[in-house]
Amino acid sequence: GSKSTIADLADFRAQGWDIDLQAHLRRGGRVLGICGGYQMLGQALHDPDGIEGTPGSVAGLGLLDVATVMAPEKRLARVAGQHRASGMALQGYEIHLGRTDGADCDRAWLDLDGRAEGAASRDGRVMGCYVHGLFAADAFRAAFFGGLGLQVGSFDYEAGVDAALDDLAAHLERHMDIDRLLALAAPVTP
Repeated sequence: GSKSTIADLADFRAQGWDIDLQAHLRRGGRVLGICGGYQMLGQALHDPDGIEGTPGSVAGLGLLDVATVMAPEKRLARVAGQHRASGMALQGYEIHLGRTDGADCDRAWLDLDGRAEGAASRDGRVMGCYVHGLFAADAFRAAFFGGLGLQVGSFDYEAGVDAALDDLAAHLERHMDIDRLLALAAPVTP
């Protein structure tokens, strides 16, 4: 994700990563952009109201035939749906400014809450969407990467998150005086 897509795109180019990305595609690689990355993959980003800074437009990476227009209304929503190619269920959330439209949106690859979402290049090697948390659904993740000819392990995402949170809680309990913190946070009664 990105808090400032246009500035992050300028930094992406300044680091030479646009050249690396083109080389990756020339070698047969694939690219998936999520949220701000999706917006960057298009032909242009337009910010007529100066949401991210000075009003204007910048060229995108040109890897998808789409363009994004920034708008002041932020979309913040939990979403659920399915992957069109596999039919696998998925869920996630969207948090972004702007709307992305163009010919490659005709090759949307997700159906979310009754609407098409995402875009794909004509050859299918460049894709984008607005869904964060897209790969948390284990069956969808396996189907998506399996469709690309890649093997995925048997990682249980939810169990992995639970284990990481348990480890963090144990670390905090070992290294902090939790009772003292709770006492400090308790409301003072006269």
